[in-house]
Amino acid sequence: MYAVIVTGGKQYRVAKGDTVYVEKLNAKKGDKVTFKNVVFVGGKSVKIGTPTVSGASVEGSVVKQGKNKKVTLFRYHAKKGHHSKKGHRQPYTAVKISAVNA
Repeated sequence: MYAVIVTGGKQYRVAKGDTVYVEKLNAKKGDKVTFKNVVFVGGKSVKIGTPTVSGASVEGSVVKQGKNKKVTLFRYHAKKGHHSKKGHRQPYTAVKISAVNA
């Protein structure tokens, strides 16, 4: 059984035992998290939400908090002698899925 959840403005396909890297959640390592925004549940029977599946949820626990690799932004204006360089590291939360409840 698998599900499609929405968190952080993105959709993720998850199943029991998966580790998913989602946008940062306010939770510490070892905390339990529950995702209520389930838009699809698949397996033997299919349930499609309008917009979400009623009564469905996905449970997991936080494995770690971290930051992705650095993305370098470089802007350059030709013939003007102007340039700017910036870096950004997006924070994430790694969640291990323990149950998909339909």
